[in-house]
Formats: sequence, structure tokens, C-alpha cells
Amino acid sequence: MTLKLATIACILASTAIADQEPVPMNYELFETAVAHTDLETCPLSLPQSGVFCRATLHHDEVHVFAFSKEGDQVLVGFASYPFEDVAIELN
Repeated sequence: MTLKLATIACILASTAIADQEPVPMNYELFETAVAHTDLETCPLSLPQSGVFCRATLHHDEVHVFAFSKEGDQVLVGFASYPFEDVAIELN
């Protein structure tokens, strides 16, 4: 299962529990379930204020998750980038 599908499955599973409110993806759940690295700054395509970002590698893409610094630190943004594009920026 790809990382995108696993993330979507977690969100959908949390909404399938009868008689309960949906539980948004938060950093506590992400941190324990997904191997990742901390980013010093978030990419410009994601929110810039009051957030922190984490990145994962899967196949030929870098996936970046933005979480709110406030409250339960919920997921507020997500973006994927081809690894080739990231490698060019790093050179």
C-alpha cells in the first residue's frame, strides 16, 4: 500500500466508527505510524505560518505533510514532489 493510500485509509477508518466524530490526522498519530524526517522549513506550496513540516520518501516521490503548531497539531497541508525535481534543487 502506498503512503498516500495508507494516509487516506487512516482518515477513512477514523470516520467509519459508528456514533463518533471523525478524528483528523494529527502529528501524534503520524509520528508513530510513518517513517519521516523533520524539515527546517515548509515548501512554498504549503501553508507557511503556524506550521511545521515532515517529509517521507516513497518510490520516486517526496511527500511533505504540514501540521499545525497549535492544539492537537492536525494535518493542514500535503504535497508530493517528483524526486528528480527535489534532487535538482539540492544540487
